[in-house]
Amino acid sequence: MPGNPVEDHYTSSDLGAAILAALQRMGKDIDHLTPDDLAPVDEFHGGQRAATIRLAGLLGLSGSEQVLDVGSGLGGPSRFLAWRYDVHVSGVDLTAEFVRIAEMLTQRTGLAGKVDYRQGNALDLPFADASFDVVWSQNASMNIADRDRLYGEMRRVLKPGGRLALQEVAAGPGGPPHFPVQWAREPSISFLFSAEVTRAKLEAAGFRVLIWQDTTAEALQSAARRAHTTSSGPPPLGTHLILGEDWRAMFRNSARNLEERRTELFNAILERVGQP
Repeated sequence: MPGNPVEDHYTSSDLGAAILAALQRMGKDIDHLTPDDLAPVDEFHGGQRAATIRLAGLLGLSGSEQVLDVGSGLGGPSRFLAWRYDVHVSGVDLTAEFVRIAEMLTQRTGLAGKVDYRQGNALDLPFADASFDVVWSQNASMNIADRDRLYGEMRRVLKPGGRLALQEVAAGPGGPPHFPVQWAREPSISFLFSAEVTRAKLEAAGFRVLIWQDTTAEALQSAARRAHTTSSGPPPLGTHLILGEDWRAMFRNSARNLEERRTELFNAILERVGQP
């Protein structure tokens, strides 16, 4: 039976071993890692750790929150939030291999008591209503066509007055993106909406915008630096381990798409409004 094409895009059966081997080559103690050790590979989104810090700064966590990371990937942002802000984070991701690696890396950072993961579909989140103070998501929606249902599920699991922290890739005015990109090798699993349409869908789902920040310029700077590795060669540890053999084309296209305004990025902090 064929698998889910989105999960297939992200799955690499030897990824965990490749990450540990790269860490060992860098002289890291793989049984006692820190989130900083892993940041080059497990912050699998535009801007990487700097973007996570920027979004967390907008959110302003107090340390008492229960956080859900939708599209948690290898667990970089969730571990960083637990480590830096002392919050408890649950991560959910469609890709089973990502969940297994996230659990393994969390054990090796000593954060297993603060972070947990499960495989699940963002369109049918495996959590009860009003379970979380914060829903967090970075660059996870590009593979999801049904944004109304996605944002409805995010609202459902938030407590009244809870907040949604988003980093999103949006469609720009320059035309369809060049492929391959990190989230899709071809258009059939790529679903981008403009920032204006995305904001309207979020508001229709029951959110009030608190902060809306265009981060395209910052994303372009980061993408240009990463594209430079296509000529100079990658470091031992990086997201190229996740992307596969065509990582060079993905890095180049990410920068080109931003330069040509085919894609844009934004951060947003929103509040859940209304009654259940």
